[in-house]
Amino acid sequence: MDSFEWNKIFGGVLGGLVAVLGVSIVSDMMFARHLPEKPGYVVAGVVEGPAEAAPADAEKPAAFYLASADLAKGEAQFKKCAACHNVDPGGANGTGPALYGVVGRPIAAAAGFAYSDALKGMAGKPWDWDALWGWLKSPKAYAAGNKMSFAGISKPEDRAALIAYLNSKSASPLPLPAAPAEEAPAAEEAAPADAATEATATR
Repeated sequence: MDSFEWNKIFGGVLGGLVAVLGVSIVSDMMFARHLPEKPGYVVAGVVEGPAEAAPADAEKPAAFYLASADLAKGEAQFKKCAACHNVDPGGANGTGPALYGVVGRPIAAAAGFAYSDALKGMAGKPWDWDALWGWLKSPKAYAAGNKMSFAGISKPEDRAALIAYLNSKSASPLPLPAAPAEEAPAAEEAAPADAATEATATR
């Protein structure tokens, strides 16, 4: 068999492979596979959807962070607020109410400021540590419908520093709360009796 015959054989095989590949591509385009929205049956141990993220460490109470709050850091944090709020004695309201003496005073109590209905509804309650803690973490979550556009401070150390700084801007600053006592670790299980005691008990 000469080389011309071999070339025809190889050409035929190659043409067949190209044809098969082409049919496969066209069929995939015509008959696209779609997974059902809900599986027909559930396989034990299989979790549908993306894996859940590991839970973040739980945030400790405000007093834990306030006990070691850094005033200098709080002053730096206040720069985020200075465009709208005045913290000087006798300072005027701006886009937001004046904040001198805010720690401990009633909510919605700055004279001459037009508060939102959300904060007017909380009037009379004090801006205590926990109230400021929740407000600065997320104003929208703390009082839905208020006019403040600030998103909040997610890092608890920064939030505590700002609250401590605001507390210092007062004629009578309040003493910062003491750190709460850490929870005692769970008691260890009693050690098993020694071999001699066990032997005696089984007689």
